[in-house]
Amino acid sequence: MHTNQKTSTPILDDTQLWIDLKAGDEKAFSMLFERHYEHLIRYGNSFSNDSDKIEDCVQDVFADVWLYKNKLGETTNVKAYLLSSVRKRISRLQERDRIFNKVASTDVVNFLFDFSIEHQLINDEVTADKVYQLNKLINLLPSRQKEALYLRYNQGLSVEQIAEMLDVNYQSANNLLHRAVLNLRKDWNISLTALLLLSTAIL
Repeated sequence: MHTNQKTSTPILDDTQLWIDLKAGDEKAFSMLFERHYEHLIRYGNSFSNDSDKIEDCVQDVFADVWLYKNKLGETTNVKAYLLSSVRKRISRLQERDRIFNKVASTDVVNFLFDFSIEHQLINDEVTADKVYQLNKLINLLPSRQKEALYLRYNQGLSVEQIAEMLDVNYQSANNLLHRAVLNLRKDWNISLTALLLLSTAIL
């Protein structure tokens, strides 16, 4: 009697992959690379239109992670760690190349990310119109508020993690998000639900 057995590979979370990576597991490193690479590229491109340099920055971050794996600390959010690492490396690159008027950090660099929406994701024309209006308003926000919204709703980071990435305290990060929503509400009766709707449509 033949028994048809199905085997499935368990999906490891980032924390376990990070632990395995630190122990020298190349497969864990590859899985983290494949899982986060595209997100990091999109985030990096928000600071520069030089896609080749951004790709180099992201690859260098992963190269350092593997090279210094024995010195890596514990982390509760691998995505936040990688995003922060990419942000810092871009800052150093911009300083080295004297881009953006010799800025020393990304704090004063314009956040260029376009909250574009794939039309095929929205079937209802009324909903599509509202989301496109919201998209337009978000793109008019100050750079730091726009980045805070992106990190919160697109990348799912906590306020604490956003504060750490932007090198501000918790209250300042919370204020950035609060002011962003207030600015949107000045021009449109926007709710947190609508922001979440937008975040699910962003690729």
